[in-house]
Amino acid sequence: MIFRARIKIKMEYPIRINKYLAQVGQATRRGADLLIERKKVLVNGRLAKLGDFVQRGDRVEIKEVKDEKKVELVYFAYHKPRGEETSQISVSRISPEKIFPIGRLDKDSSGLLILTNDGRITERLLGPDHKHEKEYLVEVDKPVNGFMLKRMELGVKIEGYKTKKCQVLKIGPRNFKIILTEGKKHQIRRMCAAVGLQVRNLRRIRIMNIKLEDLKPGAFCKIVGKEKDELLKSLKLPF
Repeated sequence: MIFRARIKIKMEYPIRINKYLAQVGQATRRGADLLIERKKVLVNGRLAKLGDFVQRGDRVEIKEVKDEKKVELVYFAYHKPRGEETSQISVSRISPEKIFPIGRLDKDSSGLLILTNDGRITERLLGPDHKHEKEYLVEVDKPVNGFMLKRMELGVKIEGYKTKKCQVLKIGPRNFKIILTEGKKHQIRRMCAAVGLQVRNLRRIRIMNIKLEDLKPGAFCKIVGKEKDELLKSLKLPF
């Protein structure tokens, strides 16, 4: 199988070979490394090595792999409790596959994370150019007013960067929903600080079509059926 770097996926070249194969949908990064170690990947006719880079226009080829077990791609919704570090989630209790979280939530936040072994979705879900929705419930330290919320909707300056327009809906004296299409570090906390508010509680309740709903803190469920199909379709991946 041969894949050329001219496919219609936005990439910055040079790009590491494992990341390239993940972005063109041929393997996860871990899976790509395994293929390279087993001498199954060629770049311009030469056996690829771990850490190699692909240049624009390079010919990348994967040798046919016969009689080998295909790893099942799995997807889980997980409710990260407040106080748990994203990097310390015990994934072995969720799946025997080597799954990992897509993105993160800071220690003081809770809510929805997607866990998977499908490295293809990382850039397609988190990349700023894709504008996929993520929805949060926010509780702050003082009453909010329309002026504060409108400022956040239109974008506020955080350390020299102006946030993109978003949707904000007041649902209580000190509570609101916010829907973002970007994910700067501690973005909601910094946006609130820009209008004189401090976050007391922050919970992510939706990533694209995947909803937290009544999933309890620390619990998980497998994403399957139409829900999985819709997620992959939105990410322009086969399902």
